[in-house]
Amino acid sequence: MKNENLVPKVRFKGFSDPWEQRKLKWFLRVSKLKNIDGIFDKNSVLSVSGEFGVVNQIAFQGRSFAGKSILNYGILDHNDVVYTKSPLKSNPYGIIKTNLGKAGVVSTLYAVYAPLKTVYSPILGYYFNLDTRVNNYLRPLVNKGAKNDMKVRDEAVLEGKVCIPDSIETQKRICNLFSLIDNLIAANEDKLEQLKTLKKLMMQKIFSQEWRFKGFTDPWEQRKLLEIADRLSKSSNSENLAHVEYADIISGEGRLKSESLIQKRTDSRSGIQFVAQNVLYGKLRPYLNNWLFPNFPGIAVGDFWVFQTKKGIFAPFLYALIQSPKYQQVANISTGTKMPRSDWKKVSGIHFEVPIEFNEQRKIGHFFLRLDSLIAANEDKLNQLKELKKYLMQNMFV
Repeated sequence: MKNENLVPKVRFKGFSDPWEQRKLKWFLRVSKLKNIDGIFDKNSVLSVSGEFGVVNQIAFQGRSFAGKSILNYGILDHNDVVYTKSPLKSNPYGIIKTNLGKAGVVSTLYAVYAPLKTVYSPILGYYFNLDTRVNNYLRPLVNKGAKNDMKVRDEAVLEGKVCIPDSIETQKRICNLFSLIDNLIAANEDKLEQLKTLKKLMMQKIFSQEWRFKGFTDPWEQRKLLEIADRLSKSSNSENLAHVEYADIISGEGRLKSESLIQKRTDSRSGIQFVAQNVLYGKLRPYLNNWLFPNFPGIAVGDFWVFQTKKGIFAPFLYALIQSPKYQQVANISTGTKMPRSDWKKVSGIHFEVPIEFNEQRKIGHFFLRLDSLIAANEDKLNQLKELKKYLMQNMFV
């Protein structure tokens, strides 16, 4: 029976009719196909990931975890639906995914379902993509055993109700939209990784002087850190200044998780006072790569070193220097085991190579700031796409 409440908040233009709630068995049937003829070998064994869906086991995990014989494994065809009878942290009753890739075989721990003519099965993968939705669906159907295993028949998994549009064309349009967003997310993830790889490469090549900017040929000078920057130590607990803590900084990216949060934070804890274009370096657990080049005054609360450049040193160059391979190698020679900290005597006593010409420092500093901006912009775009997908997942289904 149609229900006026079964209407998604977000719909394609021109559609207004309510959807129907039906048992999942209206769309799927249990598949009994087994690999008894040995059509598939261990190279075709599939696993199911909460994040990545159905994946080839060897390609995804680097090896096969199949038993000696896979003749009793179930055949998972392209567009078949699979249910994992094993708990995940966010999915205590297992997960439901559609196989969008090549056919293969899955362990007997999985239940396999073939789509009926009433469904374009990729939509079920998107429907059950939200943790809350798949958990709410499976919770009343599954009994958990003493060993946290799933006590449920393959047929019983189909007894729950779902709300899917009857029109195959509408199902396909929804899937095409999510497929487009998935492709955009994947493309942005690839671009982001390329930019991060580029930054790592440029750090190695520029600070080893293997690569130089055009027009600069003079050799660099060796200077101790104390000849490059002063380490500030003025303590303050002013409530009028932004308080920056370790947890505020995105590791390895030098970005604040929320600039508005630190500006609103008022407390009486003391820390090292800094001004715009000082350089903050987190000495506690230096492998966390907590650094920041602020454009505002504030207080560094916690185990930070705050550097102010000496005359003749371009501040963005110093900020790039503390991210360079040599600095990181020295900074990670730490004292302490449970709470390791960079050793100031070691770091301050090491000679670092510094361009004599201020303009070369400027080129290097600006280059890495621009690269950081590109990385940040791609991070933001990727997060926006993920938020868009999450919003549509919540609102394009009932």
